[in-house]
Amino acid sequence: MNKLLPTSTAGSLPKPSWLAQPEKLWSPWKLEGDELIEGKHDALRVILADQLQAGIDIVSDGEQTRQHFVTTFIEHLEGVDFEKRETVRIRDRYDASVPTVVGAVSRPRSVFVEDAKFLRLQTSQPIKWALPGPMTMIDTLYDAHYKSREKLAWEFAKILNEEARELEAAGVDIIQFDEPAFNVFFDEVNDWGVATLEKAIEGLKCETAVHICYGYGIKANTDWKATLGGEWRQYERTFPKLQKSNIDLISLECHNSHVPMDLIELIRGKKVMVGAIDVASNTIETADEVADTLRKALKFVDADKLYPSTNCGMAPLARSVATGKLHALSAGAAIVRQELSA
Repeated sequence: MNKLLPTSTAGSLPKPSWLAQPEKLWSPWKLEGDELIEGKHDALRVILADQLQAGIDIVSDGEQTRQHFVTTFIEHLEGVDFEKRETVRIRDRYDASVPTVVGAVSRPRSVFVEDAKFLRLQTSQPIKWALPGPMTMIDTLYDAHYKSREKLAWEFAKILNEEARELEAAGVDIIQFDEPAFNVFFDEVNDWGVATLEKAIEGLKCETAVHICYGYGIKANTDWKATLGGEWRQYERTFPKLQKSNIDLISLECHNSHVPMDLIELIRGKKVMVGAIDVASNTIETADEVADTLRKALKFVDADKLYPSTNCGMAPLARSVATGKLHALSAGAAIVRQELSA
């Protein structure tokens, strides 16, 4: 994108109350059948309008068409049994009941492509679409078939590549892979995690991104953050490998976190989505607060490679709060953009 400091969101946005229960993660749909399809389309229009009115430059679907950023994709795959469930520890943080891989995984048809085509018809703005990354996918399942995290990750990478190529053909400008697991399983990330991510982007001509955050503001995540000390240096373990990868953009959490800003230097040369909005707080940032975060980041990333963004998704927040934060993001970016132009 030619605009200096183009703004975007890192993940989900709140769903309208008529589609799903507000301020709740992974809330069940309130509609069924054709009404659900129509409702999702209406929600895409609404969330697009919210982003455009707030001045967001690179828009997304805000995950309006999915309940969960990982399992909604997995639901469409063969080889996974959602009735056969096991309890696993998610990202070494909390226990959850998850579906089981019972056979060879495959994608019989596209998952989000029709939704992406619909969004593409609604706007001429650049579109970013998020997919779960291979490592985060395997961390959200019980594997009774491959019995190897690495083998399953490679299979998912091939499936994700199929979906990504079709999303690109549908007019998506940036394809983002969500990999919060990259902040936990450092040895695996460096041994094969980045390699599987590169398999997922193989052959793509559109821009690609990886989003690595510290999660939604749920208790399991806030409790984990409380154990990380005064400096959160997890990025230090994976950024050198990512800097050498073919990924175009790296999305990280900055505002109101304990991530040392100088860690961005480790990915010098990459485009960086700098999280300047705290998604774990109902307090709406001021434009000056956003601008201050961006100024600090500019010491370690060139201005033409800085993409102001949110730390993570905002699905659990009230729509009014999320909208206020989007406006603050745009206003803060505008301040710094004007300073750079002067």
